[in-house]
Amino acid sequence: MIFWRVKSLDAILAAAEKKSLPRSLGLWQLTLFGIGAIIGTGIFVLTAEAAQKAGPGMMIAFIIAGFVCAVAALCYSELSSMVPVSGSAYTYSYAVLGEFIAWMVGWALILEYSVASSAVAVGWSGYFVGLLSNSLGIEVPYSLANGPFSGGIINLPAAIICVLVVGLLVIGTRESAAFNAALVTIKITALTAFIVLSLPVANMENFQPFLPLGASGVVAAAASIFFAYVGFDAISTAAEETKNPQRNIPLALIGSLVICTLFYLLVSAGVIGAIGAQPLRDAAGQGLMPGSIALADQCRSLIAIGQQPVVCSREALAHVLREIGWEKIGNLLGLAAFLALPSVILMMLFGQTRIFFVMSRDGLLPEVLSRIHTRFKTPHIVTMVTGIGVTIAAAFLPVGKLADISNSGTLFAFMVVASTVMLLRIRDKHRHRPFRTPAIWLIGPLAISGCITLFLFLPTDAKLVFPVWTGIGLIFYFLYGYRKSHVALGIGRLTGNKNITEPIQPLSDCHENKKP
Repeated sequence: MIFWRVKSLDAILAAAEKKSLPRSLGLWQLTLFGIGAIIGTGIFVLTAEAAQKAGPGMMIAFIIAGFVCAVAALCYSELSSMVPVSGSAYTYSYAVLGEFIAWMVGWALILEYSVASSAVAVGWSGYFVGLLSNSLGIEVPYSLANGPFSGGIINLPAAIICVLVVGLLVIGTRESAAFNAALVTIKITALTAFIVLSLPVANMENFQPFLPLGASGVVAAAASIFFAYVGFDAISTAAEETKNPQRNIPLALIGSLVICTLFYLLVSAGVIGAIGAQPLRDAAGQGLMPGSIALADQCRSLIAIGQQPVVCSREALAHVLREIGWEKIGNLLGLAAFLALPSVILMMLFGQTRIFFVMSRDGLLPEVLSRIHTRFKTPHIVTMVTGIGVTIAAAFLPVGKLADISNSGTLFAFMVVASTVMLLRIRDKHRHRPFRTPAIWLIGPLAISGCITLFLFLPTDAKLVFPVWTGIGLIFYFLYGYRKSHVALGIGRLTGNKNITEPIQPLSDCHENKKP
């Protein structure tokens, strides 16, 4: 049966032990790593989306989304400390729940990473266009900087940045800890400057009404800005390289989430207090749907008479600073987002192509997708196939819709991870766990119920995309993966491996080891 095609946990661990990594990461390094992975497009771009759904209540939405992430993170940590190998939730579920569930999780992760890449590209486009306009006086035509849902034709800057990043991934790019640390510093400095300049001019009247669209609007906003926290699981993947993982992983996870939540609360308070963040409504008094043509039309009408509420801005934080008299610093914040966000696109696409690669190497997808470029040592075919889809989505869909679609895949994967931890506690209770999720029978159900609740509050189209995407995936699975699976064919067991595939070189090595 497909549910019991389990990829032996012992086989996975045996393969991992052949290339064990030194435990060199302490609590401080892990926490900074998590902060760098979390802070990105969500806070720079989705603030306007959250304001349109919840108004000032978006502050509560950040807390709700952060809490769901925290309980999911604790579940992630136990599995990553037990199975410190590539593949994320896909590998964990393959080892515990079997091939069928693993396929669904891997397929959901593909949706998460690829659509998230598109969302970041659209967010970057907004800051790029604003930077050109306010710093250089260059106006990009509205129709070429917005997709059809926003009243334009195509988001050309978003498409171009996707093509450039895909090209980098195909040929390989050199990463360094210093470069990543610099980007983290840029993001933290930009947000700190925003907080320092916006909070002193806050007007408490702008916080009323606090819940203009009710409590349901707050939960709906939390479902969308859940995107602002995605990336925290990068900490759990470093379990094999962490000193004292039982202590440092949970502290780093919770610590980074708490620090980022505080940043998000202060930033949202600055936005609300400085210029207000009330949602735009239709003639019946109902809040307009973010990413809709109706909202885009009303925003254009307001801008035409010299008004631009924060819910209409595609570069919300820079816009707020310009509105309160800090135009040059607003432009610098836009420059910070312009510089930092492409690296987020790079890492999202990197993660997505590697999930595709691992599934192909397991025989669940065609072998051609796991072929390695003879010169660049990268999975060039799967990267280019992914790049086409990501570029099309970025060119024609608004950032809010993309973030919601991405969240649907993420929430499903997190729910499966929580279920896996609890099931493994029953089926394999004596296995060594470098980190044990505390109060698992409380934390696990909280993670599952939190993910289900946020999923139910996603927009209808985002909720529908996920089952449609899953259905397409199941067709692929039963037509190909079910018959070609290496587990089903007995390939890759502990006793031998008939499918030797040349490994991907890490990004840091690509330029140093090119073949002529």
